Amino acid sequence: MSFLDQIIEPTFVVSESICRRNIEAMADKARRLGMNLRPHFKTHQLHEVGRWFRDYGINTITASSVRMAEYFAQDGWDDITVAFPVNIRETDRIRALSERVKVNLLVENREGIAALEKGLTRPAHIWIKMDCGTHRTGFTADQFDQVDELVEILAKSPKLRFQGFLTHAGHSYKARSREELAAVHAGTMDVIRKFRGRYDTLVPNLQMTYGDTPTCFTMDAFPGVTELRPGNFIYFDWMQWQISTCTPEEIGGVAACPVVAKHPERNIAIIYGGAVHFSKDFIENDRGERVFGKVGAWTENGWTLSPDGPELIAISQEHGQVRTTPEALARMQIGDLLPIAPVHSCLTQDLLRGNTVIV
Repeated sequence: MSFLDQIIEPTFVVSESICRRNIEAMADKARRLGMNLRPHFKTHQLHEVGRWFRDYGINTITASSVRMAEYFAQDGWDDITVAFPVNIRETDRIRALSERVKVNLLVENREGIAALEKGLTRPAHIWIKMDCGTHRTGFTADQFDQVDELVEILAKSPKLRFQGFLTHAGHSYKARSREELAAVHAGTMDVIRKFRGRYDTLVPNLQMTYGDTPTCFTMDAFPGVTELRPGNFIYFDWMQWQISTCTPEEIGGVAACPVVAKHPERNIAIIYGGAVHFSKDFIENDRGERVFGKVGAWTENGWTLSPDGPELIAISQEHGQVRTTPEALARMQIGDLLPIAPVHSCLTQDLLRGNTVIV
């Protein structure tokens, strides 16, 4: 493959055909369910990849920071949700962004609301974060007294237009089967039901926006939800395979890493590819060992991945250790590039954003 000849250091390789199939599948599902799809662009963070979504009728997006929202606004996206609690130190940047595009902002305290009320010159759409089980940010269904206070403040604001509630089932990533995913999903939908029961009559046209790839891609019913915000589905990764969200054939991005040394006595190949390229996210294999990536093989048009393939079993800053069989190690040559499906493609793409090849 000619593009491999140009790779000299760890590089993220993206398959346009696989990614487009993944986008089409999610877009078709949202249309079938009658929901808006607002994909999270933190996974790919690239203008070129973002443009593919437009071909499937998608014109609303999610970003994880004001800086990311600014980046995609430069490429013509004009309806952006920043799915991160308002950082009041960025009020000036938020104001500038809101003067260019329709911006949806996330709040969970009085201070954030006050900063926006004071700093914005144009109306903005506001969402309050629900905690549906991840226990990172947001309010649980037994904290309605605190939510009531924020809803009342927003109802009196001439600038801040309360839309509804936003949530992300991040704890779905701890599931390791469809059955466990279904249990997470049921719990999340129960929280949404409780919030709807409380605020449906208090807030006209109450909206519920819901994210996470594992449940959005695999579950079929989202009662009370009006919008879906998955992001990882464009690339997927080896964690998503372990969760049973995707097949190996649906993984749309791999890290190409050079082999720099071989240790036959340990059946180990050393690659140029470590924590600064993959992050330190890991999953555990059937033996309870940490795995930082799954090694595949190149094909004429991309790569192939197998559950039985070699594993990236240890990483330091720049080094990675790939455990393989004696036969496979003998076939490897110093300088070969190995295609490695990351455990968490969002972080790997972020770390290799400056070294990305689309095929």
